[in-house]
Amino acid sequence: VLITPGLLLGVIIAVFQAATQVNEQTLSFLPKLILTLLMVLFSGSWLIQKLSDLFQQLFLNIPHIIG
Repeated sequence: VLITPGLLLGVIIAVFQAATQVNEQTLSFLPKLILTLLMVLFSGSWLIQKLSDLFQQLFLNIPHIIG
């Protein structure tokens, strides 16, 4: 969920750099960083809810797993 948009943007930027022969590292790094931070901002609450549900289910199932 968080990585896929960054990967797609990276491919688009790589194609642009190959077409224009611009080999600037910040041109590829900064947009991916900004996009990843935006994805964390928008989907962070969903991700925390999923992790919370997972740990709650895990802790409730500990007695059944042990014995």
